[in-house]
Amino acid sequence: MIRILLLTLLLVGSVCAEQLDRIIAVVNDDVLLESELIDMEHTVKQQLRQRNVQIPPSEALRKQVLERLILQKLQLQEATKIGVRVGDDALNAALRQIAESNDLTLREFRDVLHEDGFEFASFRETIREEMIINRLRKSRVEDRIVVSDREIDNLLATEVAQGGSEEEYHLLHILISVPETALPEQIQTSQLKLERVQTLLNEGADFSEVASGYSDGQNALEGGDLGWRKQGELPSLFAQVVPTLAISEVSEVIRSGSGFHLVKLEDKKSEEVFLVKQTLASHILIKTNELTTDEDAELRLIQLRERVLNGEDFAEIARANSDDAGSAIEGGSLGWSSPGALVPEFEEKMDVLGDGEVSEVFKSRFGWHIIMVFERREEDMAEEYNRGQARKQIHQRKMSEDLENWLRQLRDEAHVEYRDL
Repeated sequence: MIRILLLTLLLVGSVCAEQLDRIIAVVNDDVLLESELIDMEHTVKQQLRQRNVQIPPSEALRKQVLERLILQKLQLQEATKIGVRVGDDALNAALRQIAESNDLTLREFRDVLHEDGFEFASFRETIREEMIINRLRKSRVEDRIVVSDREIDNLLATEVAQGGSEEEYHLLHILISVPETALPEQIQTSQLKLERVQTLLNEGADFSEVASGYSDGQNALEGGDLGWRKQGELPSLFAQVVPTLAISEVSEVIRSGSGFHLVKLEDKKSEEVFLVKQTLASHILIKTNELTTDEDAELRLIQLRERVLNGEDFAEIARANSDDAGSAIEGGSLGWSSPGALVPEFEEKMDVLGDGEVSEVFKSRFGWHIIMVFERREEDMAEEYNRGQARKQIHQRKMSEDLENWLRQLRDEAHVEYRDL
């Protein structure tokens, strides 16, 4: 049976629909209900079991889940304020994609949800909220990130100075936050919490379990897992520390404006960049529409293919017949293409052709095609590849840092009133 937790979303089930609700926190002008907290606890526990992470004590877990709910509520409030919405069409498309990723129809997916104890209506609104938050973060953080050529040059120069290694690091993280304008007693509270965390780790407690119970970081309920990061993707704060750690080693305390950090190097690996095999090919595309059926398009291409095989110039036929306006001007030429540049069903047909061969007629998501391959080569794409990877790494690092700062600011500026649990 497919578990909904495999979707890697924070889904809130409807396991507590019939219990009496009460308010557990006031978040600005909104409230959080006990049923929301219990539902989220249920989901988080299942996620932790799936990751083989021991579930923290109930009180610690409840505090972590409550903080996550508060942060979600704040983001949804901000989205409402600036008009971020997700319509039914976009939501339904996302639901179909989730179902298809599990090899199910939408109806079958609804049945699986029901069997797993989730109401489809609640699941649907949870996905809508997740999409709204993603759009909000894109607007408030991601779209404002700029990566300059100088930053790329500096990162590449640093990698060369370090031997050009493409090492990746799997990191776990614990953050003990300190408010930006903390009072002395707040700082002392955070330091006591840090000491408790260090004591647990020194006594052999699992880092992920401690993170789940004590960390204030975004990834706390995932066991503090930051995933795999390349050198350029490391938060600036950790960039000099992580490469010096041995696998399974935990860093010394790292102090920043947001609080106290501990980082564990879970694993590391190296990558090598190889030569890229490129193909020089041309194609003719016939699209279907109200006037052109699949049968019409296929028959027409069969006839065009015969003309090519009988010696007529492929480029001239493409110019006169192809519905791909961009390539038709160039005689159907797609230029030199690297693996992954074209849709899979197209590449699959192209990759089995020898130089000078013409494919059979076939259909892709764009219409009906024939392909002619002219030449293949191995091209050293190291410079383009490395610059593209460097850009991604810098963007990821900035995204991580800016998102954490934005969420922290959102939380610090909010009015949150806790009620007795």
